Parts: sequence; C-alpha cells; structure tokens
Amino acid sequence: MQSQRISAIDVGTNSFHMVTASVDENGLLNIISRDKEIVRLGSSSGDMDYLQRDAIKRAVTTLRAFSKLAKNENSEIRAVATSAVREAKNKDEFIDLIKKETGVELEVVSGVEEARLISLGVIHALPVLSEKTLIIDIGGGSTETIITENNEMLHLQSNKLGAIRLTKKYFDGIPANEVNIEKCRKFIKGEWAQTLDKIKKVGFTATVGTSGTLTTLISMAYLRKNEELPIVPNGLSVKAKHVLKVIRDIKNASTPERISLLRGMDETRTDIITAGALIVEVAIEELGIKKFIISNYSLREGVVFDTIEKDQNLKEFHQLTKLRYKTVTGLAIKYGADMIHAEHIRKLCNSIFDQLQEIHGKGYYERELLESASYLHDVGFHISHDKHHKHSFYLIKNSIMTGFTNDEAELIANVARYHRKSHPNRSHNSYNMLSSKKQEIVWLLAGILRIAEGLDRRQIQNVDDVKLIFEEDKIIFKLSSTHSETPDIELWGADRRKAMLEKALNIEIIFE
Repeated sequence: MQSQRISAIDVGTNSFHMVTASVDENGLLNIISRDKEIVRLGSSSGDMDYLQRDAIKRAVTTLRAFSKLAKNENSEIRAVATSAVREAKNKDEFIDLIKKETGVELEVVSGVEEARLISLGVIHALPVLSEKTLIIDIGGGSTETIITENNEMLHLQSNKLGAIRLTKKYFDGIPANEVNIEKCRKFIKGEWAQTLDKIKKVGFTATVGTSGTLTTLISMAYLRKNEELPIVPNGLSVKAKHVLKVIRDIKNASTPERISLLRGMDETRTDIITAGALIVEVAIEELGIKKFIISNYSLREGVVFDTIEKDQNLKEFHQLTKLRYKTVTGLAIKYGADMIHAEHIRKLCNSIFDQLQEIHGKGYYERELLESASYLHDVGFHISHDKHHKHSFYLIKNSIMTGFTNDEAELIANVARYHRKSHPNRSHNSYNMLSSKKQEIVWLLAGILRIAEGLDRRQIQNVDDVKLIFEEDKIIFKLSSTHSETPDIELWGADRRKAMLEKALNIEIIFE
C-alpha cells in the first residue's frame, strides 16, 4: 500500500519552501521533491503591518506553481504561514486571495507553534533526542529558539528578530559600518534579553542550526578548512569560533557585492546575511555556544511529521493527539473548569457528531475541534459567570495553544463562544471575519455543543448517552439514563438549545 504523501509548504518572510514526502512504517521520511522560491513577502522593519501588492503577486504565482507540483505527485497539501502573514493587518484578504487563486488553504501559526514544528523536524533529522538540545532557526521576520530533551519541549520562544526585518531597520540600501552594526547588535541584545536569560537558566548541551542564515554561515565556516561541502550537509558540525570568523569577514565586506565573493556564500541572501549573522554573533557570545550542527529538517519537515501523527491518532484512536489533549486539558484546568462536566460534554458531543456523520459529512479534523471546544467552553467562568461564553472566546483566542494553528484556536474559540445565548449574527466581528466554510463548521459544532450542554443542564451527568433515530423530515434524539433522577430538566435544556443545529442541518430535531 502506498504511503500517504504530504506536500508541506512553508510560507516564510524571505522564501517559500515546499517539501513533498511520505513517512514509512518505521517513521522515516522519504523525500520525493524539494522546491524553493525567494518571495520576500515581508518588507517592514518594524511590525509587518501590510503585505505589499508586488509581494502578494509573487506569493500567488509561487503557490499556484507549488499547488500544481503537489497535484502532479497526488499529494495532500498543508501550507503554514509564519511571521510576515501573522503580523499583517491584511492577512485575511491575503489568505482569501491565495485560496481563490491557487486553491491552497493557509494555516497561520503562532511563533510558539512555529518553534514546535521546527523542533519536530530537527529531532527526526539528528540523533539528539536524549541530549538537551538548543535549536536556533533564524527566518526573515523572526527567530525561534527551542530546547528539547527526550521529546519534551523545555523552552519554546519566538522573537521578532529576523534577517529581513533587521536589514530593513539598519542596513536597507546602505553598507554595513561600525555605527549601524553596533546599533543592530544593541537592538538584538535588548529584544532578546529575556529569551537569552531563559535559555541560560534551562541550559543545553548541543546547538543545532536550521534554515538559511545559520546553514549558510555553518557551511561557509566548514569551507574555510575543507575543499567542498558534503552532498547532504545534515549533521555537519563546526566550531562556533570558526563561525565568528565568517561573521567578521561578512561585516568587513560590508556590501552585498563584496559579500557575494566570500566562499560558500548563498547569493540569494547577500543583502540580508549581515543582519542574520549579527543574531548568530550575539547568540554565540551571550550563550557561550561552542559548536553548531546543521539540521536539514526544519519547519516544513516538522509539518509533514505533525500531519502524519495527527492523522494516525485520529484514525486509530478517534481522539485528540497527545500534545493537543495536554494543551486543552491543561488550559481547562488552569482556568478552573469542571473537568467531570467537560469530559461528559466531550463524550456526548462525540456521540452526536459520529451519529450525524452521514448528514454533515465532516471528518476527524472537525471532530477534534469539537472535542477541544468541549473541554474549554466554560473556561470563561474564570473571569465572570456573567457572559462567560464571551470570556471563554477571549481566553481561548488569546492563550498559547501549543499544537494548534492560530486559525484552529480561533475556530475553537468561536465554537465555545456560541455554546449558549445568541447565535452568530452580523454584529459579531470575530465570526464574520471567518470564511463561509469556517462559519459552516462553527454552526455545526456549536449546534452540537449547545445540545450536549443542555443534556447536562444540572451538571450531574444524568444523561448517559443519546441515540439518534432518523426519519424522513426529522431526527429523534432518544435520551438514555441509568440514574434515579428523571432527565426532564436535561430534556428541557437540550430542547431550548436545538435551533442552531436544526439550522445547520436544515432538519427538525425532537427529544424523547
């Protein structure tokens, strides 16, 4: 049987990458093809407020080509967007345009989730699982740092320090000199101070560099003492002091034209390498790094492994993946949710969702979002009982949801928000900003959650389960209970909350 093929697309600030691969039964990645295009999506020195028209045009052209290549390989596409898109005020218009023009659905990931996906790629590329490993990934808009040991993330952080961002701020069209280099170094130290302190506190025994800036610098350092690079540089290591010598040469060269003459320099990044090199220089000096190892795998490979893992967990166990389960239950416990009630709501929601599957046609992905909302729908009580559904929306949307994309967290927040009170309407901006497809998901999942919440109206788990009987023009929900209490209040509660699911499915619901 042919392994599932995934085309993972990294929509970065500087470049777009796509890797098409499959994972075999031993968990090994089989790379089918790699593609890269310099797009320069981000162009601001501060917060990347707006994606510019010319950059958007390049993005559309590139993603249209990537989509065609993936289809030729009969591959499932998963596209992840990082700092340039997540910071842009016109990101929703950009995402909609990409979907319309290319068919590619972009997932915007938080900085922390980006870091997690990077680490997932690295631990599959190098034998560092049992080591306390510091991973540094310098992109165009942000730098991610991760410390991992025995598959546990001890530190995950994303900072707004990127090669393009700093170039625009300090070296845009002007040569590097002592003044702008020192200003840039001071900015890096200030912006990175808390993160560097955390890294020192956690500690590390090995340092891995991923992506363009670091792999370029490490390769250049290697070529100072060797004739040529290995065909596959994965695992290649050099001493940090040799990397510092390369950085010194880059600073002395000062202009992109002269930098391009340095041996091993990637000509596509000569104009942004100085800024990226200064980030590395600060890291070496402040953290006392002695040696770097290159990882060929980074964000896009992490996306492949993450996609396969989620699919396997959902198909085999019909439940949240371990990481996502830990995230939602941890958040629920943090905000004092009644976990017995939450677990019962999850059980009822799953039962209803599964029995309705032939009607709604949704799959494991939507089921997992519903499970997450089941655990988190009442976290708003932490702020206030009054309007707690709105507080739940706020807490979910603004919490670090490790294992989830920003889009998924927003969907879960909307589902939780509509577990009671009003249905979505034109005055609800957070709902109206969703695509029509996502709005449809919210109506369905929130409709199910509302009914489940009604079935545990007294929060005494009086209704054990519900059986759905389908007739031509209606669905009968038969309640089953082994308790001494008659579930009349629960029946009343569910009946009051059925309208949203009736509208989502366009069918009458009757409770017995």
